[in-house]
Amino acid sequence: MTLTPYNILGILGVIFILAAYLALQLERLDPKFALYSVLNAIGAALILLSLYFDFNLSAMLIESAWLVISILGFSRRCLRGNRWDLI
Repeated sequence: MTLTPYNILGILGVIFILAAYLALQLERLDPKFALYSVLNAIGAALILLSLYFDFNLSAMLIESAWLVISILGFSRRCLRGNRWDLI
């Protein structure tokens, strides 16, 4: 496998999502903070961008859902005005 720019973007996306999940599991990040949704949304968006160049339907479906759910969670916090803090 050749490491292309879009592969690097996908890898960065995976790192964002895994970092958010690890921080959550280690209780370093509260899921009610905006940063949790932001990290997940950025990660999913980067993976989707990489999939544009090397398509995989199942990966596209899960990352699309991940992005929509992350945006939904972030939007709910914005509308409620609760815990806008990033960390």
